[in-house]
Amino acid sequence: MAQFERRLIQERTRAGLNAARARGRKGGRLPLNPKDPRIISAKKLHQDKTLNINEICSTLKVSRASFYRFLKEG
Repeated sequence: MAQFERRLIQERTRAGLNAARARGRKGGRLPLNPKDPRIISAKKLHQDKTLNINEICSTLKVSRASFYRFLKEG
């Protein structure tokens, strides 16, 4: 019974995603803009070497993962 319910959920999810694509919607995270001031600040603070990663993250009010995503951008 649980497998049947799971398959129903999968079918409905696929149908919903296909309907959204037909309406022109895309899923996923929006791409980062390299000119975003937070990204520029993160790169400058990281190159400065006076602050550690936790201090930079608290200054920019971003998570550690977001900080590393900012550094990878560009």
